[in-house]
Amino acid sequence: MSTYDDGHTVAGWTGCAVGAVGALVAGVGVTGWRPGIWLGLGAMVLAVLVTWVLHLAGWGKGPGPRPSGGRSWRSRDLAARGGHTGCLGCRLAGRRGVPAREGAAA
Repeated sequence: MSTYDDGHTVAGWTGCAVGAVGALVAGVGVTGWRPGIWLGLGAMVLAVLVTWVLHLAGWGKGPGPRPSGGRSWRSRDLAARGGHTGCLGCRLAGRRGVPAREGAAA
């Protein structure tokens, strides 16, 4: 199994599914059903928001590899409340993500 699992989370799969439906509806709009363009674009924006909210709720992951025990796409990240280090989504939500100090007790 690969150590990199970007997007293999509940947030990633849900966002991908909603975005794909939005692209399909926008494509139908381009071929003639004009409201479909706007509905599809709205669904794509909704996909971004749903993915972000699920990520902040712990159903996503931060950048980089996860520990081997948390690689299942259904595993919830309980440390997401404090934010992931180097994660743009967490920074946009005001979560800083403190890097782990080696050998130091908090």
